[in-house]
Amino acid sequence: MKEYYIDLGSSTIKVYEYRNELKLIEEYSIYFKNDFDSKKGISSNNLDELCDFFENLKNKYNLKYENTHIFVTGIFRNLCYQKRMEMVKLFNDRFDLFFNIISHGIENYYLAKAMENDYNDKKVLIINMGGKTTELVTFEGSKITDTKNLNIGVADLLNNFNKVNEQVSKNTIEEMDKFVEEKLSDIKLDNDYDCCIFTGGEERFELLTGFNLVENTLFNDGVHKYMLSLEDYISGTEKVFYEITLDELYKLMPNNPKWMDGARSGAIIPLTLFKKANVKWIIPSDLNLINGVINDL
Repeated sequence: MKEYYIDLGSSTIKVYEYRNELKLIEEYSIYFKNDFDSKKGISSNNLDELCDFFENLKNKYNLKYENTHIFVTGIFRNLCYQKRMEMVKLFNDRFDLFFNIISHGIENYYLAKAMENDYNDKKVLIINMGGKTTELVTFEGSKITDTKNLNIGVADLLNNFNKVNEQVSKNTIEEMDKFVEEKLSDIKLDNDYDCCIFTGGEERFELLTGFNLVENTLFNDGVHKYMLSLEDYISGTEKVFYEITLDELYKLMPNNPKWMDGARSGAIIPLTLFKKANVKWIIPSDLNLINGVINDL
């Protein structure tokens, strides 16, 4: 039987089909942060859009309670208890599906499961960034030695830099980097990492936008084929900010162009962390918590 796994975050919904292997079949962006209130919930427009999306999904794939597993993260954790229960009841009554809001700790657990590897005995920093939060996991050998949850995500940058999504960004990388540095001034990171794996569709994005990726020679897990230097990451980010227009970014992802609204801002938090941790090599990754859920079966 086919199983369906859904990652529902602060701005993007990813739908996976699983039977022997995991396959991304749908991706859709809704900016749940817009007009969000912990006591009132997500905006009525966003709620209608979310329900329409799930109505279509349910009919298209015959989603049922027993074959569908939803993992809700990000801004939905900020809902008050009453609003959480309302969302659970809505999904149960309307779609016969469980609106499963998971804790930061559970998300960290599945992220670690997704990234579980010996990494050729390297010390690896994992960065998993969402709309409102960012998770950090450190692997040394095959063991997790540290986890950190950061209350900053792409939405914080979009809210504070309103010129980043002009056709060519009128906000600079430097001013946005400084903003994140100040936000993370109390965060302490080791500075002896061999590399950093940056998750959440980053490999796809860097391939689409022409980052200077080279063969991953640090480890061979059959998944992460590429790496790039910090200098090339900065150069690629400059290209996305100042050379590739927003319309051109949209055209690179025609099935879900709104995802690209977070592309420029989404490059800055990891950049700050790379520098803070003295990372020399970056491994772009498309893995996320759903990969961890599957690995945990």
